Amino acid sequence: QVQVEESGGGLVQAGGSLRLSCAASGRTSSSYAMGWFRQAPGKEREFVAAISWRGGLTYYADSVKGRFTISRDDRSTVHLQMNSLKPEDTAVYYCAASRLPGLVAASRQYDYWGQGAQVTVSA
Repeated sequence: QVQVEESGGGLVQAGGSLRLSCAASGRTSSSYAMGWFRQAPGKEREFVAAISWRGGLTYYADSVKGRFTISRDDRSTVHLQMNSLKPEDTAVYYCAASRLPGLVAASRQYDYWGQGAQVTVSA
């Protein structure tokens, strides 16, 4: 079993930056692709960014491309650097781990999920 935990959320003004981190613990001897999703009030959960298990491949939603950067330190730690934040980026951000090795954008292909971190961007 793998536990996933996000940290680093908060309140920021439009145009500002935040960095989210995600730590996976438990059976991290295996290799996991990692991803970030978000869910705004009244909306469905949507894909934000993904990184392959070795960190060599990344993929972004069009809405965040050029503003957000996903990276990983090792097998169990992933970050999401968010720059030029907009009010529409306000959401609960979830980190997830997939047993698939490559880029994974579909939420159904993720096996382990964190509890979420609130990001609020004020106008």
